[in-house]
Order: sequence, then C-alpha cells, then structure tokens
Amino acid sequence: MGDEKSTIGALLDATDGSIKTGPFGTKLKASEYTRTGVPVISVGEVGFGRLRVHHDTPRVDESVSSRMPEFLLKAGDIVFGRKGSVERSAQVQPDEDGYFLGSDGIRIRLNSEKCDPRFVSYQLQTIAHRRWMIQHAAGTTMPSLNESIIRRIPIVVKPLAEQKAIAAVLGALDDKIELNRRMNATLEAMARALFQSWFVDFDPVRAKLDGRKPAGLDTASVALFPEHLEDSKLGHIPKGWRACKLGDIAKNVSITFDFKRSPEVVFINTGDVLEGDFLHARRSPHAGLPGQAKKSIRPDDILFSEIRPANKRYAYVDFDSSDYVVSTKFMIIRGSKEIHPRLLYRMLTARETLDEFQVQAESRSGTFPQITFDSVSYLPIVLPPMEIQDAFQQAVGEMDAQIKVNKEQSRTLATLRDTLLPKLLSGEFSSIAV
Repeated sequence: MGDEKSTIGALLDATDGSIKTGPFGTKLKASEYTRTGVPVISVGEVGFGRLRVHHDTPRVDESVSSRMPEFLLKAGDIVFGRKGSVERSAQVQPDEDGYFLGSDGIRIRLNSEKCDPRFVSYQLQTIAHRRWMIQHAAGTTMPSLNESIIRRIPIVVKPLAEQKAIAAVLGALDDKIELNRRMNATLEAMARALFQSWFVDFDPVRAKLDGRKPAGLDTASVALFPEHLEDSKLGHIPKGWRACKLGDIAKNVSITFDFKRSPEVVFINTGDVLEGDFLHARRSPHAGLPGQAKKSIRPDDILFSEIRPANKRYAYVDFDSSDYVVSTKFMIIRGSKEIHPRLLYRMLTARETLDEFQVQAESRSGTFPQITFDSVSYLPIVLPPMEIQDAFQQAVGEMDAQIKVNKEQSRTLATLRDTLLPKLLSGEFSSIAV
C-alpha cells in the first residue's frame, strides 16, 4: 500500500481507536486536587510533541484517578489542549503511562498494531498542521478544539514499516533533546541551591557570624562575605549589601522587531517557553503571524509572561536571537549594570518571587490573572556587591556553560528534526532502512 491522504477520524475508525475528552462537571472536584500524586494533564502541560509536567502541575491521589480509569492516559496516546494554544499536541511517553486526563484535554488512542502513533504525532508538529489547527479552531476570543475538529485533521498514511522507520529516525533526535532537558534541570537545581544559600539564607554570613568557616568556599570567596548582618527596610541583611526594588535595577523594554531583516523568523508566544526552555525553534514566514508578534529580544534578556506567573512561562536568552520575534504578552526584562543578568534571572524565577507575582496577578481585575512590570517593579531586592555576584557566577559558571551547550545542541537537533520531517513525509528522502 502506498501513501494515502486520510484524516484522524478515518484513522481512528480504521485502527479501532478512540477519542476522549477530559472529565467535566462534578466528576473531579476542586477539593480532590493535591500537590502530590498523579499529574493531571491539561492544556498547560501540552508542549510541542512532548508533555511538560512541572512542579505546579495539578495532581490527584491514585484513589481518585483509579475511580475514573477511562481518563487514565497510556503510552502512545496523543493529547491536545481544548482551549488556547490549539496548535500544540503531545504524545504520552512510557514513563508518563497512568497520568490523568484533565478537563481541558482531549486524547486520541490509536491501535499501534495497525499504525505507528509516533508517526501520526510527528505529522501534527509540522507547520502546515499547526496552521490548519489554528485556522479551523472554533471560537473568536478563545480558540478551542472539539472531537469534530480533531477528527477532520488531515493525515498522510504510509505503509506501517515506513511509518515506524520515520518515527525511529525522528524519535532518536527527540530522545537526545529530552535527555539534554533533564540534564539541564538537574544542573539548574544545583545552581539554585547555591543561590538560595548565598542570597536568601545568607549561609556564608551566618557561618562567619557564628565563628564557623562557610562550607564549600575557598579562602578568597570567604573573605568577600561580611561577618555581620544589619538592619534595613527589608529586615536583617548582610552588612554592605543594598536593599532596593526591582525597578531600581531593571527595566521592561519594548523594541519593535524589524521584519525587513529576515524573510523568516522564529515566533515565540507565551506558551512556547517553560521554566527556562524555549520549546521550539521553528522558522516561519512573516505572513500569517498573529498580531502580537512584535517584540525583538537580545542575549541576556529575560522573557516573562504577564499571564499566570505561576505557570512558569519564562526563559533566559543565552543565544543569538536576532531572528526571534516574541509576543507582546511577554515582559522583556533587562537588568542594569548593577546586577549580573543571570543572577537577576534566578531572583525573578525563585519560588518566592513567583508566588508573590501570582498574588499580584490574581488581585487584578480582568479576564486572566495578569501582571505588568509596573505592578511588580516594587519587588524587594537584596543586592550583593558586584564582587560577590562575580564569585557566584564563577561558582556556577561551569553549570551555566553546560546548560548553554545542551540548549544549543537541542536547538540544532530540533532544527534538523523539523527539516527532515516534511521531507520524510513527502518521500523526498526515501533511503530509510525499513
């Protein structure tokens, strides 16, 4: 059998597959959500091809999820978000088997003996499919999906052996990208632990105050820290450090992108970043970009979504971003010469800061919990002298360098994957061993 043009609906019928929308109404009560247990997959967890479960993903106890087994996800399922970023879909990985489908999710389940779900999932990541989803989504103020729309999604069906071969090639690239992401999460956690010790708990200062040698510091670094705390408007802080506000050391910049510079750009919307990661590097022509695609960025800028800060839609720009254009829904925060940009990034993305931003967002009247730079510019900052900032950056320098290498490699791999995908689908590359 050669290539055939089909639809998701026809493929579901041909493979004895199924489609399911997450539970509505009183099936899952608000009181049943917890901070531990089974992750609940909704629109916020659906990335480009992969689920993005994070610390604040809602969860339920296994006793709750097992009560509704029809909503348990299985490896190979493809999940869509019902509202908002309708162009995204993600495939459930083996270690995500048993996650719970949230009320804002829709999943399709194909018979893997009759087709390769990974092959279908990769088709959904092409620019053509993403545009189709946006064009056909229902609603004017909030684009949304339903079973009828998903069943109409066009799909190319190839012989099963060829499907598996294409999925294996692309899957190897994605596996390496995912490994890099997990390595970076570990490295960032190590750097944040040191940040917490130095700049939140003031451990080196307290150790010297108690007559102890600060743990893990060389003699030169120990000498940089004072031996006393002093009163300030922010409470007790290390002597010689400055109590100030975010607005004193950073600003929100808004520079319009010059579309004459490049025929194609990488557009980054608020859903395209998560906990420091850019979730894609796909290039697209100017035509068809949404109206909010306006802002330019540069290295060392901090992107921070104005909507729902607790969702952790933020990222640090540590690469050549001259062809990137970002949504007007981002704050683009740029620090002054008084603070190292990476230190500012870790201050702004600390859990305590995110919690405070979320409180401010929820206190605002409007459609969504939202912040502006003006509303958070008061954020109290304890600013250490530059020599201590430099010592910290030296201490975490190797971690940051490896994080950057991993991200650059992942961007290269993602570009290769996105270049290969349409060529493999069209048959332009037909030398894959099957």
